[in-house]
Amino acid sequence: MDRLGTGIASIQERPLAVGRMVERPLGSTQNRHADDIAMAGNEAARPLRLLLVDDHQMTLEGLRSVLESQHGWHVCGEAKTGLEAVEKAGRLKPDIVVMDISMPELNGLEATRRIRKLLPATEVLIFTMHESRTLVQEALAAGARGFVMKTEVNRQLIAIVKNLANHEISYSPKTSAIMMDPDRPNGSAGALEEKDDAALTPRECEVIRLIAGGQTCKEVASTLNISAKTADVHRTNILHKLKLRNAAELVRYAVHARLVEP
Repeated sequence: MDRLGTGIASIQERPLAVGRMVERPLGSTQNRHADDIAMAGNEAARPLRLLLVDDHQMTLEGLRSVLESQHGWHVCGEAKTGLEAVEKAGRLKPDIVVMDISMPELNGLEATRRIRKLLPATEVLIFTMHESRTLVQEALAAGARGFVMKTEVNRQLIAIVKNLANHEISYSPKTSAIMMDPDRPNGSAGALEEKDDAALTPRECEVIRLIAGGQTCKEVASTLNISAKTADVHRTNILHKLKLRNAAELVRYAVHARLVEP
């Protein structure tokens, strides 16, 4: 009984300790609220950091002019190759990367994939002239969450960047139309000349662009971080699927399908 009485007495004493723990002076609560408001203000004041990726200086200058016309938006860097884009993204940690697809050294899709893996919180906006549904699907698979055609930039770029800044997927009207059009699997009517690229995997489409850009299978393997044997298998499968005989026909296909610039 003594032990039981002692236990009850100790329990009766505990609210005093709890009371001391939960009591907070009014001033400390006000300070906490002030800190919260200050943190929110700092977050709102933080500039939106953008990295621009294109191999044409005039395009970079035009993009910078349009984007920096918005209050609080800052272009923190520019890159003219895919590899440079990955390196600068890792170093500068931008909020959004505006990425062209047809880039030297490393195409925009592979650069997007590497950036998203390195910086999951960084959004990528694909900015291209290619009106291809396959390309949009590849961009999605690579991790891009925004897509705009170069012909729509003046009307759509700002709105899409604003959506991406809120981590919302955003596509331009023309991109949406391409994705919804069942009669244009490649986004360009008649471009395939009765060859269907729907069965091609995203990796195979990347291989097509690299080969059409003049890379050998060994160079393709190095660019995509795969073995030369795997790159050769991809090339063989592509030729078989598209019923093509050689690399020259593959290049013509890529140009007609607008997977590469002529």
